[in-house]
Amino acid sequence: MDKITDFINNQYKALQVSATVADASDLFLDVNYSHFPILEQNVFLGSIAKEDADIFLSTDSIDVHKYNLTRFYVRNDMNWFDVLEEFSKNHTNLLPVLDDKNNYLGFYELDDVLHFFNETTFVKEDGGTIVIEKETSDFTFSQICQIVESNNAKILGVFISNNSVTKTEITLKISQSNFNEIIQTFRRYNYTILSEHQEDAYLADLKDRSDYLNKYLNI
Repeated sequence: MDKITDFINNQYKALQVSATVADASDLFLDVNYSHFPILEQNVFLGSIAKEDADIFLSTDSIDVHKYNLTRFYVRNDMNWFDVLEEFSKNHTNLLPVLDDKNNYLGFYELDDVLHFFNETTFVKEDGGTIVIEKETSDFTFSQICQIVESNNAKILGVFISNNSVTKTEITLKISQSNFNEIIQTFRRYNYTILSEHQEDAYLADLKDRSDYLNKYLNI
């Protein structure tokens, strides 16, 4: 599998701060980016937003508006999930990439990172997904792994999909999709199952039918 740094893009060179707003507008007409990186010589200053380029005076140099540049970026040693999170946090489809000495290396496009994500084991391998929740102070990844593996399955991927002071939500990709025993084991360890599962629904339906029958017999 490719490394995420293989997707660092230099197809379009970063604009210099001495360029005009019109230069940025022309670039945004050619490519569907929400932002584009701006350099002063080799120093990254930030990114100009497309919506700003649409309202700034076209004959202005970008330098006039350098305090309006957005400063988000990612490091070249960040993993793909952190990069994907930065796309979401900054509402962008382009992220500048800097090394540990703040040298500008290029940029990531959202489509490329999503393609990378789609090639990961978490997405590509066959299996099923369970979303569980437990008290933040009371869950451990070692316990989660033990529960899954004790039911003869393997974890293909796991991440914290939501987190608060009191509750933590964990999304699991598991090597089999028929995992009713895994679900029941999680419940025995006081995990709440947030995702819906066919087997679970079947058991719930059986319980409803049984309750109805008991009620009928007790009339």
